[in-house]
Amino acid sequence: MSAECVIGVDIGTQGTKAVVFSADGKCLASSFRPSRLHRPRPGVVEENPEDQLASVCATIRECVKHSRVARENVAAIAIDGQMAGVIGVGTDGRAVTPYDSWLDTRCAPFIALMQKKAGDAIIRKTGGPASFNHGPKILWWKKERPAVFRKIRSFVQPGGYAVLRLCGLDASAAFIDTTYLHFSGFADNQRAAWDASLCRAFGIEKTVLPRIVRPHEIMGGVSRAMAARCGLKPGTPVAAGCGDTAASFLSCGATRAGICVDVAGTASVFAATTDRFLPDQKHRMLTCGQSVVPGLWHPYAYVNGGGMNLEWFRKEIRRESSLAELDEAAAAVSLSDDLPFFVPHLAGRVSPAQPHLRGAWAGLTWAHNSAHLYRAILEGVALEYGIYCDALKSLDPRFKIAEVRVTGGGECSRTWNSIKAAVLNSPVVQMASGEGAPMGAALLAGHAAGIFKDLDAAAQKWARRGIVTRPGRPDRALIQRRLMRYRKLLDHLDTWNLL
Repeated sequence: MSAECVIGVDIGTQGTKAVVFSADGKCLASSFRPSRLHRPRPGVVEENPEDQLASVCATIRECVKHSRVARENVAAIAIDGQMAGVIGVGTDGRAVTPYDSWLDTRCAPFIALMQKKAGDAIIRKTGGPASFNHGPKILWWKKERPAVFRKIRSFVQPGGYAVLRLCGLDASAAFIDTTYLHFSGFADNQRAAWDASLCRAFGIEKTVLPRIVRPHEIMGGVSRAMAARCGLKPGTPVAAGCGDTAASFLSCGATRAGICVDVAGTASVFAATTDRFLPDQKHRMLTCGQSVVPGLWHPYAYVNGGGMNLEWFRKEIRRESSLAELDEAAAAVSLSDDLPFFVPHLAGRVSPAQPHLRGAWAGLTWAHNSAHLYRAILEGVALEYGIYCDALKSLDPRFKIAEVRVTGGGECSRTWNSIKAAVLNSPVVQMASGEGAPMGAALLAGHAAGIFKDLDAAAQKWARRGIVTRPGRPDRALIQRRLMRYRKLLDHLDTWNLL
C-alpha cells in the first residue's frame, strides 16, 4: 500500500487501542490490549507505566502488520490517554512513580485542602474544580512520599509518557497539552500557562510542572530502538496528542460551536462546543476544557454509571429480556405527568458533587410496570442533560444546540435518543464512524503531518453521521414540568441522605 496513513492510539482505562487510518478516514486495522490495574489497598488504583508503554508498542506493531502498510508510509502517530491521573518522571524521562490513576482516591484530603484554600480561583482559572486529578495527586506525592517527590523532575499523563519514551526524550522535554489543563489545579487555562499565584498557594515549583503545548505539535521522531518494537520506520513523527475525552469529541466532529456530544457509555457524558471559556463557579456542575481546535471549548458534565444502569436493570430485574426488548417496551410508553421518575445516581452524583445522593424511583403506582420503570431510567439521564444545558445557558445566554452527536454503546437505543431529543429539543445524531478516541488521535496525527491543513474540515469528513432522531413536536410545557419536578426530587433526596 503506497498511500500515506496515520495511527491513532488511545490509552484508556480498560485498555490500549491503536488504529491505522488511510488519509480519507478509512479504518485499515486495529488492535487492543487490556489494562492491568493494580489495587494493592483500598482506595489505591495504579498501573505500571512500562506496561502501558508495552501495550502502545504492541498494538501499533499489530496494526502495521495487519494493515500491510509499508512502515515508510506511516506519516505520523498521535496518542490520547486517560486525563486525570499523573506519572512522575525522573531526569532521564523514565517513570519514578506508578501511574496514579484517576480512579485512585488517596488524594481526597488534598482535594478538601485545595477547595478550602482556593476553590473558586481554581475553577475560575483552570475551568474545573480540584478533584481526583492532577493538583491533589501532586500534593499527595509531595506530602506523603517526599523521598520519591525529590526524584521527580516533572509530572505527565500516560499519553505524554508514551510519547517521551517512543521518542527517547528526557524530562526536559516533558509536556502536557492544552486539553488537560482543566484537570491541572495550577493552570491559567485561557492563557495556556501555569498560574504563579496557584502554584505559590500550594508550594508547587513551576519546574516540576511540564511545558504546555498544543495537541498537533510534533514532539519528536520514534527512536531506533522503539521503531523496532513498534514495526515503524525510525524518525516517524509523533504528535503531542490530547486527552481521551477531547479525542472522542474530535472523532464526533465537535469542531464547531453548537455541536454537542453525548457519550452514551458506562458513564453518560454530555458536552457542548462553545467559542467562549465558561468556568462554572455558579453551579459547580460543568467542567470547561479546551478543544483541540484553537478558540473552541468543551463545557461538559456526566452521570457516573448512567449507561451501567441499563444493564443493571436487565440483569437484576428483567433477566429474561434483552436491552433491545426493553427498549421496544419503553417506546410504547407515552409521555405523561403520571410517569415515574428515576434518579440515576446509584454511586453518587458527580456533576455537581453530591457524593451522598443515591438512586431511586419516585411516583410509582400500581398502574406502572417494568416498561415504565425502564423508560424512567432512560429519561433520568435525559433530564440530567436538560439540567446541564440550563446551567450552560445561564453562563452563556447566546448558546444554542445545533445538534447532539451520540456515540458509545447506548447510541443504538432509538427510544433513548428520542427521549433525549425531546428533552433537549434538538436532533440527536448517531455516528456511523465508530472508532472513537483513536480516530480523534489519528486526525491530530494527520493534521500534525500536514496531510490536511484544516482540522475542522477533516473531522467533518471523517465523522460520518448516521441515523437522525428529531424531537418532533414535544409538549414543551409537560417536559418543563417534569424537569422541574426532577430537580426538586434531587434536592429532597440529597437532604434526606444526609439525615
